[in-house]
Amino acid sequence: MGAFHAYDIRGIYNVDFDKEVAYKVGYFLPELLGADKVLVGRDCRVSSPEIHDYLIKGITDAGADVDDIGLSSTPLVYFGTANYGYKASVQITASHNPAEYNGMKVSRENALPVGLDTGLGQIKAWIDEGKPTPPAAKKGSVREIDIKPDYIAFLKKYKGDFSNLKIAFDLSNGMANLFAKEVYAGENAEYLFDTIDGRFPNHEPNPLIPKNVQPLKDLVSRTGADLGVIYDGDADRVMFVDDKARFVAPDLIIAMMALYFCGERGEKNPRVLQEIRSSKAVGEYLQQYGAELHTWRVGRAFAAPKLREIDGLWGGELAGHYYFKDFFYSDSGMLASIIVLRIVSALKRQGKTFSAMIDELTHYKNSGEINFRIEDKAGAMEAVKAHFMAQETPTAVMDFDGYRLEFPQWWFNIRPSNTEPYLRFICEATSEELLAKKVAETRALLVEKFDAK
Repeated sequence: MGAFHAYDIRGIYNVDFDKEVAYKVGYFLPELLGADKVLVGRDCRVSSPEIHDYLIKGITDAGADVDDIGLSSTPLVYFGTANYGYKASVQITASHNPAEYNGMKVSRENALPVGLDTGLGQIKAWIDEGKPTPPAAKKGSVREIDIKPDYIAFLKKYKGDFSNLKIAFDLSNGMANLFAKEVYAGENAEYLFDTIDGRFPNHEPNPLIPKNVQPLKDLVSRTGADLGVIYDGDADRVMFVDDKARFVAPDLIIAMMALYFCGERGEKNPRVLQEIRSSKAVGEYLQQYGAELHTWRVGRAFAAPKLREIDGLWGGELAGHYYFKDFFYSDSGMLASIIVLRIVSALKRQGKTFSAMIDELTHYKNSGEINFRIEDKAGAMEAVKAHFMAQETPTAVMDFDGYRLEFPQWWFNIRPSNTEPYLRFICEATSEELLAKKVAETRALLVEKFDAK
């Protein structure tokens, strides 16, 4: 049962979970969420059809009906859940993980995520204790439906005039292929890996790994594109490459989106959500728009409800998730890319490149996330916090999702992985020298006292 995590169910199929677990998840889901009908979609992984069949059998054996949308991106399921008023939905996917992985993302009414603390833990407990799964006297029915046209129509409402742009896309052999060429029909665009293939033969569908972005960088350089766009496997995340073929830190895109929401649309004093690892540059840039910036925990299970709670206009994460009030407070890689293309197009009309905008935003030197393999994660976090607080008084302390301590010239976040014996450390400073010093201090402390690897 190692597949139940904070945000979703995910692991190596037939190792961490199997078809019987999929059946039981399906069986218990209507009871958990009080649903008599469940929306179900699946990604293109080789194992997805089997999981799909057993999940649906569980739902219908419990007496609930299924609306099956077949091959789907994760945001398409979110759209369907909220737009048509379903009380429960499941997308079968392992998102950005390698091909041998699979999983399930569960949502409740209004596309609110169901995480370990909000329902998945209860399903896990029922499975662990062997709660019976007797077939209902009247089994549920299955209806195949197509909601893609409505989703594409929704996305096209946000499209601008991109005729001045040369665009490079990497569709990662994933679910962005369902929509990209229809949404961007007629644009000056070139595509990589534009067939659906759940073996992911060209690269793993994770744009955070540099080698996976290299083909897109090469395409941008070769074609002189104004930007590159790369989606993950289930198209809930998107990342960008600028016109100099440089990977753009996803948190900087949170800041840039103000050019659309506040500049083009004229929204005043918006509430914006960032996560605990975001660059200080985000908040500094948003000050000019009177934005009320909220910082919260990493992961959709936390971000989507938080954006709804604060009635935020948009938000984002370092992993390339972008959340929008306009999209039921949920994340859509396709909608995020449309908004960024609008921004880059407008900048170009003003004689400004994407790279110049990113250079304006990049005030700090950043370590990127560094993983330390440590068993005593809690003890190690406390030790790092105490070490730096003894040297300098922080200007801000955040104690959710690990710790974020801010100082006048630098800050760090140290947080435990939800799924692995890792501590994740990220640091940002005003100079390379200061950054290197703080990273080295942290590494030395964790190696010496906690035998970090």
